[in-house]
Amino acid sequence: MADITRDTASQSNPFDVATEHASFIWTVDFELQVIRGSVTHKLTVKKDSVKEVIFDTWDLEIFRIEVNGSNGKYDIKPKKAVVGSALHIFLPSNLKQDDKVTVKIDYSTTGGCTALQWLDKRQTQGKEHPYLFSQCQPTYARALAPLQDTPANKIKYSAAVTSILPVLLSARRVSPPADGPPHNGKAVGKEAVVYKYDQPVPIPTYLIAIASGNMRYKLFSKPEGKSWTSGVWAEPELIEKAFWEFSEDTTRFLSAEEEIIIDYQFGVYDLLVLPPSFPYGGMENACISFLTPSLLTGDRTLVDVVVHELTHSWFGNGVTHANPSHFWLNEGWTTYIERVLQERLHSPAERGFAYVIGSKALYDDLERYCDQPKFQRLVISFQNEEDPDDAYSSVPYEKGANFILHLEQTLGGLDVFLPYVKDYVKTFLGQSITTAQWKDHLYSYWSQHGGPEKVAALDTVDWEGWLYGEGTHLPVKMTYDLSLAEKAYHLAERWHNAAKDGSSAPDFKPSDIQDFNSNQIVVFLEKLHGYKSLDSPLILHLGKIYHIAETQNAEIRLRFYILAFLDPLAPAAKALLIPAIQWLIGEDNTGVIKGRMKFCRPVFRAAARVNRKAVLEAWNQNKGLFHPIAQKLIDKDLEAQVV
Repeated sequence: MADITRDTASQSNPFDVATEHASFIWTVDFELQVIRGSVTHKLTVKKDSVKEVIFDTWDLEIFRIEVNGSNGKYDIKPKKAVVGSALHIFLPSNLKQDDKVTVKIDYSTTGGCTALQWLDKRQTQGKEHPYLFSQCQPTYARALAPLQDTPANKIKYSAAVTSILPVLLSARRVSPPADGPPHNGKAVGKEAVVYKYDQPVPIPTYLIAIASGNMRYKLFSKPEGKSWTSGVWAEPELIEKAFWEFSEDTTRFLSAEEEIIIDYQFGVYDLLVLPPSFPYGGMENACISFLTPSLLTGDRTLVDVVVHELTHSWFGNGVTHANPSHFWLNEGWTTYIERVLQERLHSPAERGFAYVIGSKALYDDLERYCDQPKFQRLVISFQNEEDPDDAYSSVPYEKGANFILHLEQTLGGLDVFLPYVKDYVKTFLGQSITTAQWKDHLYSYWSQHGGPEKVAALDTVDWEGWLYGEGTHLPVKMTYDLSLAEKAYHLAERWHNAAKDGSSAPDFKPSDIQDFNSNQIVVFLEKLHGYKSLDSPLILHLGKIYHIAETQNAEIRLRFYILAFLDPLAPAAKALLIPAIQWLIGEDNTGVIKGRMKFCRPVFRAAARVNRKAVLEAWNQNKGLFHPIAQKLIDKDLEAQVV
């Protein structure tokens, strides 16, 4: 078994000598599509007589290196798959533990930078200016700068970034003021402005983030007595829509989370609505969550993504997984607490409903990994230079959240469990931990606060099954509050019965779903996935009468296409193939690229079973419009597709 105590995706040596602070001086060059400048590392020696510091890099051009102000000697090792090129910088001799060293590296990103996506102005809402954004999780920060690119080492950073377009970073803005005139009053796209930021809270390198484009800011109102600020950034064409979508709930969620855990530590919590090629629903970059525009449904039904991202401020950004083997600690805890908030702000039924929705994605992914069973585990043993992105799925989110829910139920319920959650965050805030450290604290807490009875309860847990178990089922059959799902289940059963009866024109009407929210429609469609009973006329009829075939809600459209492609030889699959491809590549009436991998990966996979040649042709013609991470993973999906 591979070593789960070290980061197999990094060649750096933070346990010998570690960055405590990084200072970036960058210029964003939209013409050449590079970021050039320098990073200055303030290092602390961890072991006597350390001879070198090793940074992770990926396709960076190194110009000059200084060590303590003098020319430094260095060696760049050959590039390896996944981990990149190790940059070895030689340090002064006779260093002692706790000594300080300063290393400055002048460098530039290159065309091979997997951390950045440079968008042509045609790929933006305004279509007047280009756009740049980063995505550094899990291992791509090394393509943005030479770094000890492992979550095991958390750093502070500051930055001064020169750009002809407004700049956002995952830090607190120093100047110019966010609520001042756009681009400090200078001509957007023509005149350069220096944007200065500071991140005083240590964060893992995957949370370093940059965006530069024609963006506007709108401040949310906040509850009285709060020291933090919160608002939303978006292109001018979307700022009012984005403000409406998120202004009602964001600060309410943040305040509620402080009540059940501890105070928010980052000072600023902003949202940035990115162009459509952003590959995720959201990314929890410190101080600013990056969001997909697919959340802008006009009915606030998808704002729970914001709850998830802000919850990472405590679980992931605050208490961090030590290496990719323990990624579930970030996502399982975040998903669990996100649903606790839904119960506190809405009802227990909303919490149970969220687990119902998540269970379909979980079991689909567990089934998908039958040929790679180690990715069905919570704690994954990665081999050297194995790509953590290969394991990216709903498993760490949903299996992890169910595991913590099981612990809650085993230990006496939510009210009994939440004091432990608070203590867990207080104990490990600012640290990077393993599953073993988490488990040790869990037992220690309940031994002190629950005694032999609670320890005995913990001993009944199937630890091996939950953490290292494989297979398509959870170790325990979970039960949830199904009250909000019942209407959706009933309607799905009616359609199933119509299919069994052979009805070609069943008695269904648009009013069937008039009282459904979007999540109930999702559950209705997912229930039909399980029946696998609808024939083509019924599927097409369903899409038409409920206006699902053309809905702007991507969560619903995703489930509809998956339903249609369950039988790849059926007429409905063939009829909906082209609309699905057009939706994926942005040629339908939405006019945008569906770059969010939650949508495009499963639909590409399902559509390829219908007509592999057509899907590959469309993908190869349009893949350059997708984010580099999405390109890599969709390429793998389609290469592995069974014909």
